Amino acid sequence: MVQISRRELIAGSLAVMAGPALALPPRRPFVTVAGTRFALGGAPYRVAGVNAWYAAYLGADAPIGNRDRLKRELDRLAALGINNIRILGSAEMSPLKNSVRPTFRDRTATYNEQLLRGLDHALAEMGRRNIKAVIYLTNFWEWSGGMMTYLYWTNGGRYINMNDLAHPWPQFADMSSEFYASAPAVRMYHDYVRAVVSRRNTVTGVRYRDDPAIMAWQLANEPRPGGSEEAGKRHMAAYLGWIGATARLIKSLDRNHLVSVGSEGTQGCNDDDQCVVDAHRRTAIDYVTAHIWPQNWSWADPKDLAGTWPAVERNTRAYLARQGAIARRLRKPLVVEEFGFPRDGGSFDPGTPTALKDRFYGLITGAVLDSVRSGGPLQGCNFWGWGGEGRAQHPDHHFMRGDTSYVGDPPHEPQGWYSVFDTDASTQTVIRDYARALVA
Repeated sequence: MVQISRRELIAGSLAVMAGPALALPPRRPFVTVAGTRFALGGAPYRVAGVNAWYAAYLGADAPIGNRDRLKRELDRLAALGINNIRILGSAEMSPLKNSVRPTFRDRTATYNEQLLRGLDHALAEMGRRNIKAVIYLTNFWEWSGGMMTYLYWTNGGRYINMNDLAHPWPQFADMSSEFYASAPAVRMYHDYVRAVVSRRNTVTGVRYRDDPAIMAWQLANEPRPGGSEEAGKRHMAAYLGWIGATARLIKSLDRNHLVSVGSEGTQGCNDDDQCVVDAHRRTAIDYVTAHIWPQNWSWADPKDLAGTWPAVERNTRAYLARQGAIARRLRKPLVVEEFGFPRDGGSFDPGTPTALKDRFYGLITGAVLDSVRSGGPLQGCNFWGWGGEGRAQHPDHHFMRGDTSYVGDPPHEPQGWYSVFDTDASTQTVIRDYARALVA
């Protein structure tokens, strides 16, 4: 971990303010919520978004980073009309085999200033392009350390690897959800939340809480009350208590930005509408989220994508309708902040056909446009994920620790599985047309 003293931090901040600074556009207002709508500066704000988990890594001034590439990728996304990027704001140093390195933190209270400055740089560059960030602050899954790692730090060193044959599904998810009731684990997480939300950007000199480049803080990526129905019921009270306590903590530190849970919707809530309602009903939670993964959820067969397409379309429409009904019940906006589909034939390589992927993107973006035009609660979407000029570094498409050619897929997944590359012209056309239609 890179350490800096308070004196160095103050001196650096003064240097930023006194010396040559990154040119920023005029100060912009914050995204707000009014009923089932977002607003920005008195005008409607609809999300034309993407996921790029690795933005802070590219922004780091270190061998893991590539600031020139960060600028090129943001320029490409801005040219597509993207106005929102969902990014990783924490990773925990973990024994889990599929977890990324380096990380934002270890078990100590000394956080990785190198990566935090990478986050500073990413936010500054996004702000220059009028792109808003949604920042998630831990992870239910193993690929960034996440909740299992907080448990490992505080329970005497016990953990389970995801997809460990000795601990089949849903044992990982059931154990990960023990996090919510672990007072020492949650306390360590809250300490990190305080540090990040209260941070001052070393590039712009602006405190995060005052930075219009941020749209929302997100409690976690895909937090679930459990994997099995039994564990979900057992952990439900602690899960809901964690949501409420963390949302209130963030709002106490930052009155300007929205807060969201990071939920998948009913798929991540024991297939229970009431679970999703309860997770989002608090006034400190500003909007509802949903994720849609047809292959992961066994709606799509990668060996027969065309043959299983009718089931994909039917289930997707039903899922969107169900999450929309929940959002209307809560009188809050809904964002489908993750969705992805494989390339034709199950390839992971750029340049291979994406006809069904494009069709799925059109299904999601069309649903958003229909909702916006009809006054529904669905107000945007973020596809997963932007691979840009990144490429898998190994023939087997596995991510190895030390790899820096980041794509949209996180380290535990095949590199290229759900990525949109800079050469995927037809998919980019779907995205560009959607973004234009949102502001038409």
